[in-house]
Amino acid sequence: MSSFNNMELAKFPLVTALCTGILLISLSQALAFLANLRRTRKSDARLNREHGCQLPRELEKKWPLGIDRLKQIWDANSDGRLLKFFCDIARDFEPLNNSYQFFLVGPRTFHILDPRNVSTILSSNFTDYSFGSRASVFAPLIGEGIFTQEGPAWKHSRDLLRKQFVKAQYRNLDHFQEHLDNLISCIPSTGIIDLQPLFFSLTLDTATALLFGRSVHSLRGPMSQDVTSQSFAQDFTTAQAGLAKRFRLTPFHSLYNPPSFRNACHNVHAFVDRYISERENGLGRDDTEGPTWFMDQILRESSSKTAARSQLLNILLAGRDTTACCLSWTFRLLVRHEKVMSHLRKEIELVMPDSEHPTREQIARMPYLASVVKESLRLYPPVPLNIREAVTSTILPVGGGVDGKNPILVRKGEVVVFSQYITSRRRNIFGDDAEEFRPERWLADKTSEIEDAFFAFNSGPRRCLGEDFALAEVYYTIIRLLKAFPLIQLPADEPNEVLGTERQRLTLVLASENGCRVSLGSVKN
Repeated sequence: MSSFNNMELAKFPLVTALCTGILLISLSQALAFLANLRRTRKSDARLNREHGCQLPRELEKKWPLGIDRLKQIWDANSDGRLLKFFCDIARDFEPLNNSYQFFLVGPRTFHILDPRNVSTILSSNFTDYSFGSRASVFAPLIGEGIFTQEGPAWKHSRDLLRKQFVKAQYRNLDHFQEHLDNLISCIPSTGIIDLQPLFFSLTLDTATALLFGRSVHSLRGPMSQDVTSQSFAQDFTTAQAGLAKRFRLTPFHSLYNPPSFRNACHNVHAFVDRYISERENGLGRDDTEGPTWFMDQILRESSSKTAARSQLLNILLAGRDTTACCLSWTFRLLVRHEKVMSHLRKEIELVMPDSEHPTREQIARMPYLASVVKESLRLYPPVPLNIREAVTSTILPVGGGVDGKNPILVRKGEVVVFSQYITSRRRNIFGDDAEEFRPERWLADKTSEIEDAFFAFNSGPRRCLGEDFALAEVYYTIIRLLKAFPLIQLPADEPNEVLGTERQRLTLVLASENGCRVSLGSVKN
């Protein structure tokens, strides 16, 4: 091949002009970027001075890029004790410091420990933060929906779904009865059993019954199940595991896209699309009370079948595992605290001595039950870590400086991390017994400070729409199981670890690595 020297290149004025133009455009863009960066930095400096902002203490690291800390995080996660590792770090910043900053890989990150800062992020300065890359991480399975959307699209989705959950709130609890019957039939009358996988099946059944109008009935035996329904449960679990791996690889999440993950997502979509297609011919009827009322309304107000499917899967993803985890941790705690279990049983028997199926009115007269569940959610929130990225330079009210009392400037592109799990273990908020399971703390006369530090269901404009549905299922399940089994206790061979030291499985949600093993007595006749 021949090559061109400068003399030969000059013979081609069009090529020369094109190269010159590209160079000038690139130079112009670079200068514009630098000018904008300079303006932004000056604006940030002015904001910093006006509010008296100071940076919080920096997390110490010994190796470049914090590689030593990354290794510690990797090792703690492999051991199933990642959250304990984070709690140990946070304890070093208590009580004077309310935040700390760290530079590992990527932008500067602030770990927020003060509830006032959490409230600012979730409520008062809600629009200053985004989910970052969450939408692209979850897109292969759930597309665009309320769990990943922001701005006007999110507002439309929330308005659409709020109406459905308000309607669900005023329905009776019969929705759960069939599935609890199926759950109880899966449990032997005596012996040791792991409740955790059963809870995951239960919440999948109740969620699909609500969303699709027909449950996948994963708690029924294989002989009575639709083969496609069995496959859906497996594919949905595989797809969720893939999302968890993509989330941990952020911002390199697109690197994880193996055939098994793609096939699982495809099969889940096909399953939901089948339900949607079956309903299309019936949408002309005014059937607001039938089993498919939830799906029908989503279909009526969605722009396409794909949009409707995305909304349904967003709700299923957000609600199924979180409720199962809450049930699992609650029973793990109950069998390790006999006095709490006894107190709860007495309250249930007092309110409904002759009934097996609670009503909403009866549940409302069980404050200790509500406190038990709230305390479980405090110590073991299903979503223990939350991340937000600043879309504009903004202010956090406290946490900066040596004493943690100064505001913090969070610049555009920087990240904040907050955690119900870690905040719940702060002694300067919850007292010296912060790491203990004590439901009575929620029944005290003065609980305003700890209420402000409870955000297991999020807060502000994005407070969980399915909160009432999830709690109703949790309350109903606890009551039914305690009524059905007069003896539920810790197996003799099960360790009774200090809370927070057990091995945990942290994917999209927080589950116990060793499940929820309990020893059951005979079924009450």
